[in-house]
Amino acid sequence: MNPTTSDSPYAVDVQDVHKRFKSVQAVAGVSLSIRPGEFIAVLGPNGAGKTTLVSMIEGIHAPDSGSITIFGKKWKKREKELRSLLGVALQETRFFDRATVFETLDLFASFYHHDGPRISEIIRLIDLEDKKNTYTMNLSHGQRQKLALGIALIHKPPLLILDEPTTGLDPRSRRELWEILLDLKKQGSTLVLTTHYMEEAEYLCDRIYILDHGRIIARGTLDELLQAQGMAEWISFAVDSPIREARLNDLPGFLAVDWQIPGKRGCLKVQRILSTLPALQEMTANAGVTLTELECRRMDLDDLFTSLTGRTLNE
Repeated sequence: MNPTTSDSPYAVDVQDVHKRFKSVQAVAGVSLSIRPGEFIAVLGPNGAGKTTLVSMIEGIHAPDSGSITIFGKKWKKREKELRSLLGVALQETRFFDRATVFETLDLFASFYHHDGPRISEIIRLIDLEDKKNTYTMNLSHGQRQKLALGIALIHKPPLLILDEPTTGLDPRSRRELWEILLDLKKQGSTLVLTTHYMEEAEYLCDRIYILDHGRIIARGTLDELLQAQGMAEWISFAVDSPIREARLNDLPGFLAVDWQIPGKRGCLKVQRILSTLPALQEMTANAGVTLTELECRRMDLDDLFTSLTGRTLNE
């Protein structure tokens, strides 16, 4: 019998969960549901409640109120069974310094009664074949994170939880880890990812939950989230001499302007770049003003978070 078989359609079902630590309300009424095979991101700044929420899904902490089920099963009296369904990788994992990559995986594989073929399979998956006989103390940070992911996958868990796994990685290492995760998605894994990297959530996940001060303030696919905020697009610009804001207000599709240097450098929020940009170029030319910088882009998750909270994700 498939251990994930249940009457519930969800791999993870969190309903109205609260958690307080002394005077701090870490999670305040969070609900989310994840279907098998789905990748979701829980996005938010440090202190938003992401790690606390994940620790309750993992069964490390019990919620003060509300309910959490994993493949339709609650943690109480089912800890051993549910832990066999989870793979967990954290921001940083400690290893035995003088154990090799192979020896480290062999140790963890023994806990689940797996043997050499599975270890070799994992080493290929995490792309550490040329490092299998290297001491963990001599691995780069990115290689250590790959090894941590390999440990989480050793027992073939149907549910994988990653708590900010790419924090501190260089762009190349981060991208390599993303490709491993996308391969897992093709194999039907379910993923819960916490991150404060907008591009990570955009690249990997089917749906995104934005958490702030212990509450979910937005949820949906990227397009759904952006559409809820008007699907705005942005034109960043600089000019060689001041321009009056009233001129910008008359541009087609104008929504708002955010000045970095009043009159000289700013960012236009518009409905459609293709409609506004020609008018902006014509207006500046007629005014005898030269555009010295110009960048166009669609609204992204960072813009979305700022519009929802009034601050950037990293504040």
